[in-house]
Order: sequence, then structure tokens, then C-alpha cells
Amino acid sequence: MKIFRRQFLSLAGAAISAPSVPLIVVAQTPRGTPKLTEILRKDLEGQGQVVQETVILAGEFGPGSETPWHIHPGAQEVLYVQEGSLTVEVERLGMLAIKAGETYLIAADVPHRVRNESPTAAAKSVVIYSRSAKDKPLFVAVKKAT
Repeated sequence: MKIFRRQFLSLAGAAISAPSVPLIVVAQTPRGTPKLTEILRKDLEGQGQVVQETVILAGEFGPGSETPWHIHPGAQEVLYVQEGSLTVEVERLGMLAIKAGETYLIAADVPHRVRNESPTAAAKSVVIYSRSAKDKPLFVAVKKAT
């Protein structure tokens, strides 16, 4: 329990200090590529290993940046936009703009991409993956089906 408490306190401290990080970090990210920082990766306990692991990432999308089309094998994705807005495009479902304070759920193994359509403003997000199989890669680039 002490280890979990320490991890929680570390995560809480990072979350509190994150807004004070200067935008210089965003400026250093190559245009066109979002910056993802892993916040937590922990095996789940006491639930029969239906979900083996949870991974939490902080995303920084510079103006005009986007992810390639990709899937998360065996991993459900929850996208929470902290600042700005992001456009999520999910194969066969279309596009949806997600504004600050909103979330979007993407099922496992579904091709999708995320982009910041603003030419001037950066966007920040938190992404949570619930993985059913740790032996599979978390991110696999794919081509969009036509």
C-alpha cells in the first residue's frame, strides 16, 4: 500500500505542476509530431487479470501536429483533452472535435488518428490505456482502409 501511495503522491505532484511547465517544451517538439510522456504503467491487481495493465500518457500536440493512423492491440483508449482541442478520426465512424474538458473512448483494435487542427495553438491531453495483453505492442501504425 505504501508503494501505491507513493506513486499516487508522485502522480498528484506531477499533475499539479504540469500546468506550470513553460510552453517552450511544446516549441521543442518537432512540428507535426505530438510529444507523449508516460506518467504511469502499473499492473492491475485483484480483478482476475481481465485487464493486465493500465498505461497513462500526457500528450502535447503542437499546432498542426497529428498521430499516424494506428491501433492499440488489446487496449482500450480514453482520451481527455486538457487544453485546446483535438480532432479524433476513427475508421468507419468519422471525425469528432474534442474540446478542453471533454473525453472520448476508442475501442481496442480500431484504426484511428488524432490531430491538432489549430495552426497557432497547442493542445494538451491525458491518454489512458487499459490493456488486456501486455505481450502485445501498445501502438501499431496501420494504413486507413478505404
